[in-house]
Amino acid sequence: MKKPALPPVLFFLWASLLVYSGPALAAGTVRLELLGDARGAPLAFQEWSQALGKAGIQNFRIQSVKEPGKPAIDIQGTEDRPVYVVTGVILSRDEIELPGRRFRRTEIKQLAAWLNDLAEQGPVGMRPNRGVFGLTADDAEKVLTEIAKPAGFDSQGMSRRAAIEKIAALLDPPLKIETRLAEALGDAEVDAPLSGLSRGTALAYLLRMAGMGFAPKESDGKIAYELVPLRDDAKCWPVGVEAESAREALPALFEFHNVNVQNVSAAKAISSIAKLMDTPVLIDANALAGQEIDPDKVLVSHPRSRTVYGIALRKMLFQAKLKYEVRLDDAGKPFLWITTIRPM
Repeated sequence: MKKPALPPVLFFLWASLLVYSGPALAAGTVRLELLGDARGAPLAFQEWSQALGKAGIQNFRIQSVKEPGKPAIDIQGTEDRPVYVVTGVILSRDEIELPGRRFRRTEIKQLAAWLNDLAEQGPVGMRPNRGVFGLTADDAEKVLTEIAKPAGFDSQGMSRRAAIEKIAALLDPPLKIETRLAEALGDAEVDAPLSGLSRGTALAYLLRMAGMGFAPKESDGKIAYELVPLRDDAKCWPVGVEAESAREALPALFEFHNVNVQNVSAAKAISSIAKLMDTPVLIDANALAGQEIDPDKVLVSHPRSRTVYGIALRKMLFQAKLKYEVRLDDAGKPFLWITTIRPM
């Protein structure tokens, strides 16, 4: 039986966040061989030997040759226990050249880290291409299909903690939340309409307000979900993705209407236009709080005119130092994302 096609936005997320191209290389050991002409810099060999020793780099050898050649990495050993033989060139008392990188003696710690990274992951050109979450293609599709399902319940009026825990329990497998973290989710009431949005977008939005996020991962060959701090935002599941074409995603935003708004709160202006377009609105509460912007207190206006909702909304939000984005949830459903003009 042919599997149903995933919405385009899922393929976008799959390609940009989750793709994994193959098995990781086995961790190995590194042997460093530095070549140079001792006649040109007689003290260089001694100084580099001392520096490498002090940095804890032990498996190295320094040789004097007339023509050092070019830096290279030679893979020896076995597939399960590879040995990466790194040939480098001593350029001077202060600088050596390794494949793709030069190091000064003052950068000896960075050199040690480079060698450790090579031992753990292998040469850069041979590493598998991983997305942010490093899932296999099959697991990526399972995750995307799962979190694209609608939240499916009315969260308005619920406490943030209760709404988060309900969505977390709906996931397969469920997102487990430790008691100490659950207490930090907060009891503020949810006022955003989340029932029609995808589970992933709704959960990412609610957690963001609590200073957290979530991410899929592989654990012992199985899919799992985990809470992550918001400061690692690049590794959190996003609150939707910005639509490539706002006009195609939300045509109602570009329809002409008579607009006349005089001294109303930015919050009321936002909700009124969203209601007229029958579109969910999510407000980036973290960003607004960080810049002390309260949309319930900032008054906005728009002179009587015939215009499109998008232009009117943009002008009114600008008065409150805000902007909107047309985003798509994990199932491709559009919503308005309200955030600050100036980034957090």
